Amino acid sequence: MIDVLLADDQALVRGGFRALIDSEDDMRVVAQAANGDDAVALTLEHLPQVVLMDIRMPGLDGLEATRRIIAEPRAAGVHVVVVTTFELDEYVTDAIRAGASGFLVKDTEPAELVRAVRVAASGNALLSPTVTRRLLAKVADATRAVRPVPALAELTPREREVLVEVAGGLANDEIAGRLYLSESTVKTHVSRVLMKTGSRDRAQLVVLAYEAGLVRPGWTGGAAPEG
Repeated sequence: MIDVLLADDQALVRGGFRALIDSEDDMRVVAQAANGDDAVALTLEHLPQVVLMDIRMPGLDGLEATRRIIAEPRAAGVHVVVVTTFELDEYVTDAIRAGASGFLVKDTEPAELVRAVRVAASGNALLSPTVTRRLLAKVADATRAVRPVPALAELTPREREVLVEVAGGLANDEIAGRLYLSESTVKTHVSRVLMKTGSRDRAQLVVLAYEAGLVRPGWTGGAAPEG
């Protein structure tokens, strides 16, 4: 059973999400919060697998609430998904850096929201290739200069290749096909890259790859860009 916590200051939004999630056999809403402070407290009380977190809430906002949740060692199994009104919300990139596993827009289709909960609970990032490119563009706006990432020196050439493909928004099976590897081998490489770079999940790898200059906005996958 996937336990879900809803954090949104609009009761109507929470009610809609709850009805949808509770209608599924393999998931349930265990708590609801109308502000960031309650979101943190209830998350640490219930330790759900997934938190659907609104960004703009009174008092403590969703961004700071996400930071506090991710900073708690006992919440290591909690995956925060930012839910925003606009797909290019100015805080989305900061939320990913804070440890969120991805984001959804509030007008997403019901089936997509259910799928997103399952994806997040499995530990994967909610970043499609289109969303990934938009995220990279936002990182570009926030961080113009490439910064050194010492952990990249620890990666093998193959692990670096896999990181580049992850940054392009590709799933493990897609990376396997592109690099002529088995899916289990790709999964192993991804796990090692996460460990060596100290990244929580694939969403953070996207940001790291851009900031290290491995990929550029507008890039659509394949060989790493030059320069």
